[in-house]
Amino acid sequence: METTPALLLEYPCHWEYKLILKAEHDVSIPVSAVLDQRDHQLEKSQESKGGSYASYALKVLVHSDEDRKAIFHTLKSHEHIKFVL
Repeated sequence: METTPALLLEYPCHWEYKLILKAEHDVSIPVSAVLDQRDHQLEKSQESKGGSYASYALKVLVHSDEDRKAIFHTLKSHEHIKFVL
């Protein structure tokens, strides 16, 4: 039986999250709530055909596997964010 190799990262490293939320929401609100004063880059990626949803690329320096996962789960649990990839 084959197993998938574990993700091997050297920390600290820059990590990119893809955020998808309704276009009516200001993405800076959940990002600021999660990252507080941490340096990050946030760029709009795309809008859905109907303009209802928007996606953003969020790049942030993560310091450990736990830090990377904590940011993911906190972003995912925010009420305005529909998906985090």
